[in-house]
Amino acid sequence: MKKAQLKISIRFFNDCEVRAVWDDANAKWWFSVLDVVGILNEESDYNKVRNYWKYLKAKLKKEDSEVVSATTQFKFLAPDGKKRLADMLDSEGVTALAKSFPNNRAMKFLDWFLYSDTSVDGQSKKKAYTLFENNLINEFETGTTKGLQQIHAYLFGGLYDFAGQIREKSISKGGYQFVFAQHLKTALLQIDAMPQKTFDEIIQKYAAMNKAHSFMEGNGRSTRIWLDMMLKKQLKKCVDWSKIGKENYMNAMIISTVDYSVLVQLLSKALTNKINDREMFMKGIDYSYYYEE
Repeated sequence: MKKAQLKISIRFFNDCEVRAVWDDANAKWWFSVLDVVGILNEESDYNKVRNYWKYLKAKLKKEDSEVVSATTQFKFLAPDGKKRLADMLDSEGVTALAKSFPNNRAMKFLDWFLYSDTSVDGQSKKKAYTLFENNLINEFETGTTKGLQQIHAYLFGGLYDFAGQIREKSISKGGYQFVFAQHLKTALLQIDAMPQKTFDEIIQKYAAMNKAHSFMEGNGRSTRIWLDMMLKKQLKKCVDWSKIGKENYMNAMIISTVDYSVLVQLLSKALTNKINDREMFMKGIDYSYYYEE
């Protein structure tokens, strides 16, 4: 597989990563064997997972299992920070591998792995990937309500009848009341007028847009892309979302309704200059949708 043909994706099973690579030539995904083995053994120690896979691989080879012969390799980032060749399996191989683990975890994993995601999130996530592929994201306005509407309309067009439309009903979440519908247009005009030249100003504007919650659904997924667009344009930076845990992010967002400085501290530690990196963008989409699960 040539590097130009690869697209990295991350899926989550019980908060554990399952990394995947798209193979254009064969039109299918390849999944990290070590990630799958770690999940099935409930083991997070990389060395223990790797050693167990060596043992299991040798055992399966003696049994003439097709699982071993079906593996291919691709370089993934190891815990030591270096990219190392890792065994990969396609969906059929992963299914066969999981069935070699006689425990309840394997059954739960297979229920998740074999599920065909036709949900709104599943479909809009696929559309989010194409924002980078077709360069459409560069045609949206940056840091404005209109730009946010353009993002939302693209992600959820055909999925929600209100895609891209500012809500006309008041909504709340977890006991927090977002801006009342009758005051929303005024609030959005005020947000549009907020400066976005420095990192602090951009995060303050992002926090304000979160409090506004412009749409009935899909606000978080849209505004994180909106945030990265501002950072990219103004600071030549973007957020490496894989460095931000779900719980830490959600807590910071809750606090940002009264104090956005916690969000500033959290996001500042995850900034990267890889603004045109395809893998960084795809990984960001994966984590963004994971936050909403």
